[in-house]
Amino acid sequence: MPERSSTWRDALTTLQTAKPPFVPEGAEVMTVLIQYPPGDPGAPPHRHSGPAFGYVLEGEMLFELEGEPERVIRAGEAFWEPGGDVIHYQDGNNRTDSWSRFVVTMMGEPGKPMLVVVDDEELAQRRDRRAPRPS
Repeated sequence: MPERSSTWRDALTTLQTAKPPFVPEGAEVMTVLIQYPPGDPGAPPHRHSGPAFGYVLEGEMLFELEGEPERVIRAGEAFWEPGGDVIHYQDGNNRTDSWSRFVVTMMGEPGKPMLVVVDDEELAQRRDRRAPRPS
């Protein structure tokens, strides 16, 4: 076996650090690859039972969490969301000319789905928690 050099230390780049508010008891972890074609709006408003951490591989994602303004996350950038009682409004492809691909690792409560779609009634009840929309 070849001798290891110290270059493996130089190969590490920290993309983000976060202190999630909680990790569900007995958390299950799932890593998924999401691929949206040009202009795809992505998943409908939803929530996760635990925190989610992601990295954009290609393209741009329009990202919006409850209480935060929407923002664009580009290839090479990381993101996270706390999960729990926070609605994830947008994760769609911000580009109309290329694909968007990102990896997400989610921690969820055992026996519960990793993603639950929020219905229109709840969205209406919580509309005051959504950041102002761009004009």
